[in-house]
Amino acid sequence: MNQLVEKGLLHGADYNPEQWLKYPEVLAQDIELMKQAGCNVMSIGIFSWAMLEPQEGCYEFDWLDDVIQRLHTNGISVILATPSGARPVWLAQKYTEVLRVSETRQHALYGGRHNHCYTSPVYRDKIMQLNKRLSERYAHHPAVVLWHISNEYGGECHCSLCQAEFRSWLQEKYGSLDQLNEQWWTTFWSHTYSDWSQIESPSPQGESATHGLNVDWKRFVTDRTIDFLEHEVRAVRSYHPELPVTANFMYYYDGLNYFKFKDVIDIVSWDNYPTWHKGSDLDIAIDTAMFHDMMRSIKNKPFLLMESSPSSTNWQSVSKLKKPGMHILSSMQAIAHGSDSVQYFQWRKSRGSSEKFHGSVVSHDGGSQTRVFQEVAKLGEMMKQLPDVAGSQTKSEVAIIYDWENKWAIEDSQGPRNIGMGYKEAVQSHYRSFHQQGIAVDFVDMECDFAGYKLVVAPMIYMLRGDIERKLQAFVHQGGTLVLTYWSGIVNENDLCHLGPVPHQLTDVVGIISEEIDGLYDQEHNNGKVVMAFGNGKLQGEYRCSMLCDLVQLNGAKVLMEYTENFYAGKPVLTQHSLGSGEAYYIATQFEQSFYDDFYGELIDRMDLHRVVDVAIPNGVLIDSRTSENAEFLFIQNYSANEQSISALGEEWHAVTREVVLHEEFKIEPYEVLTVKRPVG
Repeated sequence: MNQLVEKGLLHGADYNPEQWLKYPEVLAQDIELMKQAGCNVMSIGIFSWAMLEPQEGCYEFDWLDDVIQRLHTNGISVILATPSGARPVWLAQKYTEVLRVSETRQHALYGGRHNHCYTSPVYRDKIMQLNKRLSERYAHHPAVVLWHISNEYGGECHCSLCQAEFRSWLQEKYGSLDQLNEQWWTTFWSHTYSDWSQIESPSPQGESATHGLNVDWKRFVTDRTIDFLEHEVRAVRSYHPELPVTANFMYYYDGLNYFKFKDVIDIVSWDNYPTWHKGSDLDIAIDTAMFHDMMRSIKNKPFLLMESSPSSTNWQSVSKLKKPGMHILSSMQAIAHGSDSVQYFQWRKSRGSSEKFHGSVVSHDGGSQTRVFQEVAKLGEMMKQLPDVAGSQTKSEVAIIYDWENKWAIEDSQGPRNIGMGYKEAVQSHYRSFHQQGIAVDFVDMECDFAGYKLVVAPMIYMLRGDIERKLQAFVHQGGTLVLTYWSGIVNENDLCHLGPVPHQLTDVVGIISEEIDGLYDQEHNNGKVVMAFGNGKLQGEYRCSMLCDLVQLNGAKVLMEYTENFYAGKPVLTQHSLGSGEAYYIATQFEQSFYDDFYGELIDRMDLHRVVDVAIPNGVLIDSRTSENAEFLFIQNYSANEQSISALGEEWHAVTREVVLHEEFKIEPYEVLTVKRPVG
């Protein structure tokens, strides 16, 4: 990462020169346009297998030699990809085993992307051979700064090879069929297994109601994908073990547990395509910010924005253009949340096939006078003014638990609601309050360490795994503050219900016992009424609640709020409990957003949590902070269509991206981002 940090912020795109080898004038033009746009890096080779190995065992690298050298000569670095994301036709035609088998047990035809089996020995051998040749030829080239391993890993294969690997994976986990049958509770519906060969992956044509099987299959898919990733990484590290690697992730992708990848890759990267201007841009900004923070949190290091569109996409329901200013604003949002890059898909629009109308820096006209190109060039200039942002950190006192495996189990639980349990949305209700009040947040899963945080928020931790009960107990005992919510502590890591009071082994921590949970219809609601003040008085009156209402009995906790309606009117809906040197709060329902804003407003003051800036933040504005050894940076972002006023920051701050006086009230334009800094140390 240090070599990348030395280059400052990276600005570039996915570049597909193999599409233009018959157009040498286009390749020459590209270099000049890249320099005009302020680009200093290009990702290449992502879908180049057919050009690198047009026939089995026949490799052609001359064209890639030329492209890499041209970029290097012009001061542009290279992120070099392994091409496993899309295999050539000859490979699928000769070795049909490399093609995936679907959950319905249908063998795929050639086509699309990622249509290959991660277990196939042939596929592994072929990509190993090619990756080693790429490493031998380019790993020490001065232009190459990072390996881009495959592209957007995803999907699963149900072939006989994968079934055999799955059974081996289960044998290693459980040790015996008796233990598996117990943990999967297979006596239900007489589904007990008597031989390992009887176990198959979940299928709509077969077994799909054994929840332990379902969650274990998803875990296996993650492990199988990581195993393939490690296979690729070993190959590219054959000739330069120190050259860092990344794998680009996708927006809230449910198919893989991304936290599991942190020990395999050196740098996290992801591909960001928000639906700007579809509803509230502030809502979209908060949704995007949460995933940026999740990506930063996986390794607690800066990440890379590997793909974004400078204008529109072609695969969303509507190909909406970004309004003037939104490209720069959304790009700088990524940097504000920890990205050391802004990169695009794609540099130049394809002439044909499925992404010929996807946004790009250079359109089919090939010119530099377009609105999009000019905004990209303006962003390039801004990024050059911020070289010391690269490598800087985000300091957080608050952690929110977002656990992929827990989400899988919640969405498979068949009750208490089967029309959407809203796990992500519930997590975002908590996150939004912190973000809008200028509090930085990290994300952790249940296997992470909570040391160093003052506050841990645990929304809907239905599945308890990774010794989470002991860690939360210790966290509170040692002085931490915990916020736990409804639908927590119900099952073990295999989706097997705990016997005894719930939340499991946490009833003494939160001081309540959950008895029942009421699933509300979409048109139903209840209310929670404050009955005891606990802080500065922001939390007062009544707040609407919906979706789920947990009915709890006290086990030592104090009641702060009660339900007002239905047969459980008067029962606790918000409680507080002291334990050791810390305290725990229990939120028994899904409240409207104003509750979380007021509740966390009280906790922020009560705990004296660090705000990124000590000024009132107007509605529609978000402010984020990054800190290096020598400076602190604020990124003031206006996601509204109106000019906003910001209170004076103080004389120690000065603006970086435009001239503005900061020691008195100042204005920020619609869809503007203003970067300011002050010295530290």
